[in-house]
Amino acid sequence: MSGKLFTLEEVRSHNNAKSCWLAIHDKVYDVTKFIDEHPGGEEVLLELAGKDATSNFEDVGHSSDARDLLASYYIGDLHENDRSNYKPESKKDTNWMSEK
Repeated sequence: MSGKLFTLEEVRSHNNAKSCWLAIHDKVYDVTKFIDEHPGGEEVLLELAGKDATSNFEDVGHSSDARDLLASYYIGDLHENDRSNYKPESKKDTNWMSEK
């Protein structure tokens, strides 16, 4: 997958219920339409809105269904200069990213 490039500054400006973007594994997702459906509650997404949520996303241990759903909200990638230094503890943490 590849799409538009976004800076972290651009992502940060989408930090509320009207426009909620997350950066996860250097990819950018617009989850605005998912806020009301999130099983963990809207507060979880709104707390992370406009931020790199990679660690939070992995710490929860999302299912493969959740990862597939996340992919449907993909809008682009983080600019190379803003990419995280997240290092997964195991290869299984990133396998889902190459499945699409």
